[in-house]
Amino acid sequence: MIMHSSSSSGTLFAEDALLPTGWARNVLLSWDESGRLAEVLTDVDPQSGEAGEVDTAIRAAGPVIPGMPNLHSHAFQRAFGGLTEFRGQAQDSFWSWRKLMYGFANRMTPEALEAIATWLYLEMMEAGYTSVCEFHYVHHDAGGKPYANDASLSLALLRAAQKTGIGMTLLPVLYQTSGFGGLPPREDQARFIRSTDNMLSLLQQLEPVTRAQQAALGLAPHSLRAVPPDSLKTALAGLHAMLPKAPVHIHIAEQTQEVDDCLAWSGQRPVQWLLEHAPVDARWCLVHATHMTPEEYAGAARSAAVAGICPTTEANLGDGIFDMPAWLRHGGRWGIGSDSHATVNAAEELLMLEYSQRLNLRQRNVLGGGAQPQVAT
Repeated sequence: MIMHSSSSSGTLFAEDALLPTGWARNVLLSWDESGRLAEVLTDVDPQSGEAGEVDTAIRAAGPVIPGMPNLHSHAFQRAFGGLTEFRGQAQDSFWSWRKLMYGFANRMTPEALEAIATWLYLEMMEAGYTSVCEFHYVHHDAGGKPYANDASLSLALLRAAQKTGIGMTLLPVLYQTSGFGGLPPREDQARFIRSTDNMLSLLQQLEPVTRAQQAALGLAPHSLRAVPPDSLKTALAGLHAMLPKAPVHIHIAEQTQEVDDCLAWSGQRPVQWLLEHAPVDARWCLVHATHMTPEEYAGAARSAAVAGICPTTEANLGDGIFDMPAWLRHGGRWGIGSDSHATVNAAEELLMLEYSQRLNLRQRNVLGGGAQPQVAT
């Protein structure tokens, strides 16, 4: 755990704190100069000065809970959410929303992106997130012309994170085609497009910058429809030759049309294809993974990949409902993201996650279980 509130060592005393083992009383948390949590003591006598640091520790005003990582963010989308909340055609869908989003993305400048991201990251920290995984796919100037500094928009996001103090995992997006089978990109996707070699060059440029900022760097193949198999293989090999533990995030099986198109292209569903053709492991985050078969739930959980569930965005876009009980039965790892930022509130994402399961199954307290019956915890 990283304590982002201070650049020097320190201690915090809490009468109540939620730890991995559950709620604890009289907890003393200590972190080092890098901000990394170094020691956690429980049942400390607040009057005795035990451990020699209680008297000088910051005193929490109330219960302390862990900050949430936000596993999926497209920062610029926070500024256009209201523009899509009207019925523009007989049946609005993800695809009609995407058309409006592309129009907004193509007006973005480095200055505007930094301002929007700074505002958003402050909102995130106020709302329970202490780190963010930025799935960053607007790379170039209007019309697809590279900036003089090819990393301009990535650097704008890093500056926003540094100014606000939020932990950053920067995930530049590899985007090359408009559909399965190598369909050429659309005109309104020109700002997203990079060759594989160009992407690896960008990562090389960003690596020392992120390291100096104590940010993490990874790669986001946008989706199977946007990255051909050979490019995916080459990009992953290049990434992990440079950064062996680097995270890999990918949009997968978000929409039923994506599933149908993948079946028509390969004879396999997206998650099935990915598990058989890519080295999916604990470094991976499968974003959305909304539409999976029982076999895909089992296989994806066995891989140790994290499911990056974005409940309010998935609801906003009409994507569908992730089968959380099926995922948990297989011991699947999971986290939440605010994605398009229709909502920026960790508690509301978790509320939507639980309530969507209740609506789908017509049951209550779905995500409570034997090990942890308290749904809120």
